[in-house]
Amino acid sequence: MAKSKELSFQYKEFERIEDLPLELKDLAKKAKEALTTSYSPYSEFAVGAAVLLDNSEIVLGSNQENGAYPSGLCAERVALFYAGSQFPGVAVKAMAVAASFKGTPIAEPVSPCGACRQVMIETQNLGGRPYTIVMVGEKRIIVLEDAKFLLPFTFSSVKEATK
Repeated sequence: MAKSKELSFQYKEFERIEDLPLELKDLAKKAKEALTTSYSPYSEFAVGAAVLLDNSEIVLGSNQENGAYPSGLCAERVALFYAGSQFPGVAVKAMAVAASFKGTPIAEPVSPCGACRQVMIETQNLGGRPYTIVMVGEKRIIVLEDAKFLLPFTFSSVKEATK
């Protein structure tokens, strides 16, 4: 017999970057700054990400497209992989993501793709604790306290699944 279960979570919504707590406000602004390094001549959809590490370092990433689609890489993975290679073993504290289309910031918050969500979860698992996600739009900003809220039924390694 099947059991019905419910999955829910809460998030915070802000109208402006200025309304965010200071640490997240600075991170959101850095994500917007990262838009300037996006290489997105095909989609004209630029994405910037900023990752705050436990050692207070902030690592930026931007999407990088390629004519040999799908050889490009999303901003979130650029930032997380760079953080992992330059600061191995340092946990992520928070991540902010922003986007623009044809140079104009988008109104609604940008949500990471499925591949980025999976990398975000694995990064969180490596860090041993949840980290905050800030999705920035011009009209509203969404703040999640745990990356798992983006992908509740995550893929996990066999090692983790057998614990």
